[in-house]
Amino acid sequence: MNNKINEDLKSAMKEKDTFKLSVLRMLKSALQMEQIAKKHELSDTEVASVIKKQVKVRKDSVEEYKKYGKDDSVKDLEQEIAILENYLPEEMSQAEIEAVINSVFETVKPTSMKDMGLVMKNVNELLADKNADMSLVSKLVKEKLSNM
Repeated sequence: MNNKINEDLKSAMKEKDTFKLSVLRMLKSALQMEQIAKKHELSDTEVASVIKKQVKVRKDSVEEYKKYGKDDSVKDLEQEIAILENYLPEEMSQAEIEAVINSVFETVKPTSMKDMGLVMKNVNELLADKNADMSLVSKLVKEKLSNM
């Protein structure tokens, strides 16, 4: 994954695509910071984790900018998200996530909102190696528990 990012960085330089270049440089910087913190070469899983964090930060920022009507910033952030998501494996659909949640509910048999932690723990174990939007997972689990 690191090689692909480096290749895309070079091609963005050659094409003089300044926007993509700046996004990839920010990503490269975040990857280097993580590598320094971990004190070893990052695996593809760790690289994906860093990219997910970067996407999450931008999605949170989009929500904030929408509140204050900063449409230019929202547009730029959405473009950045699109560029970063190219490096992530395809995200699970809501239907796939709901199927996992339903199987956990059948196993755990939660009775109230107090069981949220137990449900989320089991869901996390099943989704550990998959690319799922965990904020969506949490929202769906809360909805299902509140309807009990």
